[in-house]
Amino acid sequence: MAFGDAVRDARKSQHVSQEHLALLADIDRAYMGRIERGEQSASLDKIWAICDALETTPSQLFSDAERHQIQ
Repeated sequence: MAFGDAVRDARKSQHVSQEHLALLADIDRAYMGRIERGEQSASLDKIWAICDALETTPSQLFSDAERHQIQ
């Protein structure tokens, strides 16, 4: 769930819709929704695609996820 929260926060901070992020990352919108809700784990290639679409790095996204986990 923490990873999905980090993805959602990054997406919203960039004012990008879930549908547009999914399009940019070449991921099905429903799959993206499941990732953000913590219902689906993302594979490493999908994590890279999400990071590329958000113009961030996996290390930054996981750092943000770690902060969510602590809260």
